[in-house]
Amino acid sequence: MRKYTSAARMPLWKWILCLLGGLVIFTILYGLASMTRALPNPWMRMGAYVLSAGLGLFLYAVWCNLTERRPVLELPMNRFWKDLGLGLLLGVVIFGIVVGLMALADCYRISEIHFNPLGQAEWFLMFLMVAVFEEIIFRGVLFRLIDDRWNTFVALLVSAVLFGVMHLPNPGATLWSTAAIAIEAGLLLGAAYKFKGTLWLPIAIHWAWNYTQGNILGFAVSGEPIQEKLFSPIITGPDWITGGAFGAEASVPAVAVGLLLTVILLYKCKRDER
Repeated sequence: MRKYTSAARMPLWKWILCLLGGLVIFTILYGLASMTRALPNPWMRMGAYVLSAGLGLFLYAVWCNLTERRPVLELPMNRFWKDLGLGLLLGVVIFGIVVGLMALADCYRISEIHFNPLGQAEWFLMFLMVAVFEEIIFRGVLFRLIDDRWNTFVALLVSAVLFGVMHLPNPGATLWSTAAIAIEAGLLLGAAYKFKGTLWLPIAIHWAWNYTQGNILGFAVSGEPIQEKLFSPIITGPDWITGGAFGAEASVPAVAVGLLLTVILLYKCKRDER
């Protein structure tokens, strides 16, 4: 049986190779998986999204086994449904609260409802693929390796900042939207991983977060306009409440709700450690 060496006890050169190699490989795989959005048929695209997500998780397990010589404890199948269900619920509730605050400020109201089952299913599965690869890169590789070798504060800070910077080239992005993404999502998803110790929870939060804000509530997702949405909203008011062209993620309500949940999860982590 091969001996498992934790990231904290790895030689520094090996730790750097695992970190940089994982980031490069899974970023390339993410780019290749994203190319399936150009497939001509919606059924082909949906199949490709599911296959890409499953293949990404499998290759992550293989990568960890080969480079770190360890079982992938952050993908336990006995926690799959429980953590996935909790994450999906949290993702929906977060944006339900955010948009509820906007509605109370008279900045959001629904003008039209349109439901296209095939279109909704396609976007739902596309956001699954997005969540899987981005969580592998930012929580499975970046956060985990830094947390194991250094500490949770450094891991949260580095992974959150880089997660925000990744969204800077998006349409409508600003320095504020980049900071907002880092605070409300980068910190939250890192805290979610730390709280449960599995990737299922942050994957599910990320998945439901994107799908709920875009395809249900009708906002742009990280600056990317969404064509297939259940609610066509009328969004008015100052950008600090609505998020402007970038979408609800650049709003103060989203930052406040995401930061509050982050604090709660980190408090629970500390309490459990004690």
